[in-house]
Amino acid sequence: MKRNIVESVLGAIVLAVAIGFFVWAYARAEVGDPGGYTLLAKFDRIDGIEPGGPVRISGIRVGQILSMELDPATYRAEVRFSVGNDIELPADSSAQIVSASLLGGKYLAIVPGGDEVMLEEGGEIQFTQSSVNFEDLIGQFIFGEGGEE
Repeated sequence: MKRNIVESVLGAIVLAVAIGFFVWAYARAEVGDPGGYTLLAKFDRIDGIEPGGPVRISGIRVGQILSMELDPATYRAEVRFSVGNDIELPADSSAQIVSASLLGGKYLAIVPGGDEVMLEEGGEIQFTQSSVNFEDLIGQFIFGEGGEE
């Protein structure tokens, strides 16, 4: 009987530690609604980014990608993302899809402009640079379009 009580207490302790770990991991994972205000940017290509991915300014995470849709009229990709309320972005800011590393994923990088007018909730970043396709670049390098023969 005493052995069953000890096993039950140890099981409860292990379960409590596991729950504590999951709560800690969830808090550190930066998932869920990040808050802030929503902006829009349109790209020709958005290879490598996903909803929930980071939005960075100067390498610092300031928001996350909320959704991606295809504009049926222009066939451009519309990316909706959030930026923290404490960040004010000038209206002439630009957005680009950048590689985190040679092997890693990509993220949405915002380069603030110098305009005195600031973007507001639902605003659109007009200046964008699409994702670079490394396979195409490598193919151009190897097979050389217009190179010497």
